[in-house]
Amino acid sequence: MQSVLKYGGRAELAIFALIAVILALFVLTGPAFAGADTTFNTALTKFTDFLEGSGGKIITVLSLAGGIVALASGRFSMGQIAIPVGVGVGAGTGIPIVTSTVTATI
Repeated sequence: MQSVLKYGGRAELAIFALIAVILALFVLTGPAFAGADTTFNTALTKFTDFLEGSGGKIITVLSLAGGIVALASGRFSMGQIAIPVGVGVGAGTGIPIVTSTVTATI
């Protein structure tokens, strides 16, 4: 019985701390506004340019090399052909699609 009472105080303290944190989050947080914020534009531009340019080509070639190595090992599956093709299409056309979707949403 004493062990229950001993740990009961800890549970009450944990519940009190949780309520205090939740209350602080509601009181101290401010609204977030999306729109004309340009904080990460330079990073987004550099990353997008990298993936659309040489980075996308390197990723596609590495994926194709992995598929060729898997084919040379003697086991064949359509994934060894389809995955490099999908990576190439994703690197070529997926980046502008995702970028325009994120820009339109934000």
